[in-house]
Amino acid sequence: MFPKQFCLNLSAILGAFLLIHGLEADPQPPIPPRTDWVVGSDELIRIALTNNLNILISQNQVKIDQFGLNGIYGAYQPNFTLSVTHNYDSFPSGFYTQAGLPFPATTEQINTYVPGLSGFTPWGLNYNFSGPLSEQNVSGAPDLYATQPSVTLSQPLLKNSWIDNTRYTILLSKTTMKSDQLALQAQIMAVVNNIKAAYYTLISDRELVTVQQIAVKLAEETWHEDEQRVQAGALAPLDQKQAESQAASARSDLLTAQATLATQENVVKTLLGLRRGDWLAMSPVPSERLVAVPEDPDVRECWRTALEKRPDMLQAKLRAEAQHVLLKLDFNQLLPEVDLVGSYGRNATELTLNNSLETIRQGNFPFYSYGVQLTIPLGNSTARFKYKSDKIGLEQLLLQIKQLELTIIPAIDNDVTKIRTDLLKVDSTRQARMYAEEALQAEQTKLLHGKNTSFFVLQAQQTLTARRSDEIQALANYNIDLDQLAFDEGIILDRNHIDVRIR
Repeated sequence: MFPKQFCLNLSAILGAFLLIHGLEADPQPPIPPRTDWVVGSDELIRIALTNNLNILISQNQVKIDQFGLNGIYGAYQPNFTLSVTHNYDSFPSGFYTQAGLPFPATTEQINTYVPGLSGFTPWGLNYNFSGPLSEQNVSGAPDLYATQPSVTLSQPLLKNSWIDNTRYTILLSKTTMKSDQLALQAQIMAVVNNIKAAYYTLISDRELVTVQQIAVKLAEETWHEDEQRVQAGALAPLDQKQAESQAASARSDLLTAQATLATQENVVKTLLGLRRGDWLAMSPVPSERLVAVPEDPDVRECWRTALEKRPDMLQAKLRAEAQHVLLKLDFNQLLPEVDLVGSYGRNATELTLNNSLETIRQGNFPFYSYGVQLTIPLGNSTARFKYKSDKIGLEQLLLQIKQLELTIIPAIDNDVTKIRTDLLKVDSTRQARMYAEEALQAEQTKLLHGKNTSFFVLQAQQTLTARRSDEIQALANYNIDLDQLAFDEGIILDRNHIDVRIR
């Protein structure tokens, strides 16, 4: 028997052993090394538009709208009806009461066939074609065929004349489909704008990493040069410590820039909707560089373009148009029903079916009717108050359009102002960077001739790194501003040469 304490220790050791080797027995799949994926903005946009789930959902909504609209048009498809009946009656024999004459027992069989075609047209005409045919046999006597084909028409002249519920539903469905198409276009525009902004930011982050790498290199070179001067007795140890501190600070800034770049790479991958395997296998590397192409947009022209082409503005106008159609229907429902009605047909009763059809063809026994049917709803308060309510709804929609205009105007103005400001910053930061490079070169020359210390060189290096970063940031902001203005105008797809055709 082992001691209890030894058993407990042995159990703990075995548990730890199994835990460690159990983890080793089921290793995680190795992470593949990341490869640089050199890509341009056009390719990123194509991938993002293909993988974006919101766009796919909106595309399906447009398809649903189209199927729904096609289904509503089915209201104008005629209905075919057919009824076939067989009637049998038997009567007992008896005597006529007045004459006292006997009459025999009789049987009667009637077969009736009634085909029909009915429906209504887009201009409100209701039609009904009917062709009843009966075959009658009484106590075995020769069959008697009777037929009465006819057509009945009813055309409204006031209420339900120029519009009715079916036509309103069709117009409303068309408006809904157009609005959903604009919503899809707005989503595509948002994806393009986000991708372009992320792409420019990715370029700037990579260039900022390069700037920090150069800063580390300069700081370490200065540190090593100061170290040699200290060993030669030509420089105080404090100056070497300052250079060493500068090098350590530059390495810290480099790590921060690299972390920011990794985060931005994940932002791009998120917008692309990459799969998990592709996420770990590649790092997007921009194939383009930041440049500033001078543009001076006219704010008034930008306002006009935005009010004409922005999807949200077009959607607001569509809602107002749909409300106009509803008011048209509401006003029509206030009118009395005045319907022009008429019918025409032919009669035939013959001993044979062929003779009956021939009599119908000849039209010797026609019948017809025509007239006007008037229906006046007394009070009609439901239609009257609905018209008033929808009229106020139209005023509300028009106010919303004005409200949207008031949000578009300052947004466009701010975009134009920011573009002009950032374009000036591009020029000023470039000049500042050039002056910083000249200042660093001058300080290095002074240091080489012993006219100053490395402290001034370190300061010049810090200033140059800051000016280089400012120039890169100004270039990125300027390009982002241009696409943001195009997005707010509703022309970002045209700016990026993207042709969106929605069937």
